[in-house]
Amino acid sequence: MNNPSVISGISPPFLKKGDKVAITCPAKKLPKPMDDAVALLESWGLKVVLGETLSASYHQFAGDDDLRARDLQKFIYDDSIKAIIAARGGYGTIRMIDKVDFSRFENNPKWLVGFSDITVLHAHLHQNYNTQTIHGQMPVTVPDASKYSLETLRKALFGEEFGYKFESHQLNRSGTGTGILAGGNLSLLVAVLGSVSDYDYNGKVLFIEDVGEYLYSVDRMVRTLDRAGKLKNLAGLIVGGFTELKDNDIPFGQTVPEIVMEVVKNYNYPVCFDFPAGHIPDNQSLIFGKTLALSVHEKQAEAFYALS
Repeated sequence: MNNPSVISGISPPFLKKGDKVAITCPAKKLPKPMDDAVALLESWGLKVVLGETLSASYHQFAGDDDLRARDLQKFIYDDSIKAIIAARGGYGTIRMIDKVDFSRFENNPKWLVGFSDITVLHAHLHQNYNTQTIHGQMPVTVPDASKYSLETLRKALFGEEFGYKFESHQLNRSGTGTGILAGGNLSLLVAVLGSVSDYDYNGKVLFIEDVGEYLYSVDRMVRTLDRAGKLKNLAGLIVGGFTELKDNDIPFGQTVPEIVMEVVKNYNYPVCFDFPAGHIPDNQSLIFGKTLALSVHEKQAEAFYALS
């Protein structure tokens, strides 16, 4: 019998030149126009459609919850749109997700791109519609993004092969594991626990990252996932960027790798740190819902997607 934890989810059709893609803003409002991102997408031969939310403002959000939901819904219903790209993260997606009907993904899946707060959408689409999505650079991060990270986004969208090789961290746990890649921002993974958007973690290769958190909060969130049974039966654990971390006046006393390894020390799957993804310039694209083979060695870690 096939193991469902290693069978890739449904892949939306890959893009081709001339396709239309939409940019919408389901969370925080934009600080400025997304000219650099539009130019980049057009250089790939794509036609870019901008949502109402890119110029909307309601407190810190890109329009109120109804507007942000309506903007996303419009692009889900529009069959001419082949990919929906979140302009930025911030906070707000969890406020509007239940106003959106995603059932169109059952028969007409399309690529969804974003990271950080967009983790809510990644998890929801994976768990409810078994749809692959792309954790990658967003329009607001394009000006500061590494060229290679943007190239991985293009490759993911257009269906070209790519993988990952990077130096091993001293606290990495060696081993190999294969499973569907899932995860995202640690704070949002905890935020959707127990909801209709919560991942089934069993047999998955889990990726986590975060930004601007206190070390004690990272410790609490990792332990929360573990107490919920989410970390016990993984095929592998990938820890990306944990950036702009904060500490209290009395130091917490552990780094993020030390926090993670203390929690998962009794499990047997491979663990790697400093993976090139997250709130960093070299935020290389990850294809959630696709089978990933992870191999962690003493001096190098690498990961490759199963051919499909």
